[in-house]
Amino acid sequence: MEYAAFLRKHIEEIIPFSDEELEIILPFFKPLEIRRKDYLIKSGKRVTAEYLVIKGLLKAFMHDDMEREHIMQFAMENWWISDYPAYRLQSKGELCVQALEPCLVLELSQESKQRMCEAVPAMYRFHGVKAFGGFVALQKRVLSLMKNSAKEKYELLLEQYPELFQRVSKTMIAHYLGVSRETLSRLQK
Repeated sequence: MEYAAFLRKHIEEIIPFSDEELEIILPFFKPLEIRRKDYLIKSGKRVTAEYLVIKGLLKAFMHDDMEREHIMQFAMENWWISDYPAYRLQSKGELCVQALEPCLVLELSQESKQRMCEAVPAMYRFHGVKAFGGFVALQKRVLSLMKNSAKEKYELLLEQYPELFQRVSKTMIAHYLGVSRETLSRLQK
């Protein structure tokens, strides 16, 4: 399985991992190739999985009542993405997850995740650390949206993820920062 080395490296960033444990968990992950502009999740549909990005770039977003796009998250290599409230409840989601580039992802259903963690209990710790890291990142993002100026949000994003500016349009960056395209153009000057 071509993704085995990637998955092992991803897990070993958090917990030590044996060859035997890797062989046990591999079948729980389903590799999916996604074409650019295809959806992993559509709003209003039941969410049954989360996804680890091996290659490519995705966005999680929603449209408001005025049909304006609001980007919640980008996910590039080594990041996880889903509509997590819907995934947790196995309910209809509010977010869409769409590929911005051709992608290779590993799909992990909630049932598979539970069975995998029962088979290899160290995976409970791995997922706990990942979930906590995601919570911290989300809280920092919300606080930044609440307290930082448009210029500060832009500079912080550029500092943290400079490669993102090479991979997505300025319009998407504006949607992520919650500013107009015109404001973003002024910030870039």
